[in-house]
Amino acid sequence: MDQTKGNENKRILALLMVVFTTFVSASMGSALNLSIPAMGEDFGTSAATVGWVITIYTLIVAAFSVPIGKVADNWDRYLVQLIGIIGFMASTLACGFAGGIGVMIAARLVQGIFGSFFMSTNIPILISIYPPQKRGLMLGISTASVYTGLSVGPVIGGIVNHHLGWRFIFYGTFILMFIPLVLSLLSQPKKRDHWRMERFDLAGNLLYIVSISLFLYGLTTLTTSSYGWVVLAAGILFVGLFAFAEHRAADPVIRVEMFTEDMVFTFSNLAALLNYGATFAISYLISIYLQVVMGFTSQTAGFILICMPAVQAIFSPSMGRLSDKIAPYKLASAGMGLCVLGLILFSRITTTTPLAYIVAALCVEGLGFALFSSPNTNAVMSCVEKKDYAVANSILATMRSVGHTSSMAIVTIIIGLNLGTKALTDVTPPELVSTMHLIFSIFIVLCVIGIFLSLARRKTGEK
Repeated sequence: MDQTKGNENKRILALLMVVFTTFVSASMGSALNLSIPAMGEDFGTSAATVGWVITIYTLIVAAFSVPIGKVADNWDRYLVQLIGIIGFMASTLACGFAGGIGVMIAARLVQGIFGSFFMSTNIPILISIYPPQKRGLMLGISTASVYTGLSVGPVIGGIVNHHLGWRFIFYGTFILMFIPLVLSLLSQPKKRDHWRMERFDLAGNLLYIVSISLFLYGLTTLTTSSYGWVVLAAGILFVGLFAFAEHRAADPVIRVEMFTEDMVFTFSNLAALLNYGATFAISYLISIYLQVVMGFTSQTAGFILICMPAVQAIFSPSMGRLSDKIAPYKLASAGMGLCVLGLILFSRITTTTPLAYIVAALCVEGLGFALFSSPNTNAVMSCVEKKDYAVANSILATMRSVGHTSSMAIVTIIIGLNLGTKALTDVTPPELVSTMHLIFSIFIVLCVIGIFLSLARRKTGEK
């Protein structure tokens, strides 16, 4: 009985560790968005340059998550998690003391590397210690912690930035990370699995990092540089080289068979890619609409936008628990259906749309994403063996990053085609609304395709 109680205590500590790491990192990221103008003023640099403080972190996490996940699967997930927390804390403190924009971007790059350590191990640790019948619930709780962080981050960030300055966002994050650090130390298992890594696919890891970095950088700079398309094409070429090399590798970073032999795994990841691609830019577009068309301040717009991640945070645990009882593909497909409904609502807004309509559409979108996210993750993780948990989770995280970047790329391309070089604050409300209609129409098409891919899982296995 004592051993059973001890194991349960370890599980609770590990769950709390995951909740706090995801909450703190998510809230820091969303809080920083409000500090970009002040940071640019302090460093005396352009908005485009200081924007890399946000972009470099996302790009590096996406590029390193799969290689780090492979190391964690073959080595020790708990130890990789602990190293990530310590490295993340050190680089966070370096960000707070950065004396120039170059140092800041470099520190954020390092922070992204160590962030990938716990981003790639959080979910695998949870699902490896909890029984399968509780997997969905654990995924729901983890997802809720992300959206809770995204909800409170802008509020806290706005207050801290206004009263103390942007550096205190990093100082506060450093202090808060002591909580998951202690939890990680307490949850370390007494008995560890033996190290299984006989070879390290150095060429494959480097190819993956280069290909994802080039691909995402190309997407990010499509409309801001003349060489964006060249970089994107190079990224696609390197992705092809990576797939070819992995097929021949003795111990590949990603087993190509994970995609070719299990269509449920493939369709689940593609559904995630399309769903994130169709929904990520909603907050950005509606934030502009609330300020340009409805005349709200940025602070008020931020409070209104909280309702979407708040709904996601509230319903994600129950949707995750439900996916333990109902086939996850059914819930995920229904969630994408609600996302389409929300996008249709957004595509019909005008210059005189009531605020209540906007809030209702945001809530529908939030509920749809809560219904999709945890069940879809459950479907992905149910496809793989325990030894591949971290890699599978990291692949899904990469799909999320590519979806996010693609979503914003679509927005910038359509805005550039429709509005030219006008600043968004200078466009007329009718111009902005017509541009948003076109963007949301594209998002609807992407999300509908995602529904078909999600439903296609029924033909290959009910997961």
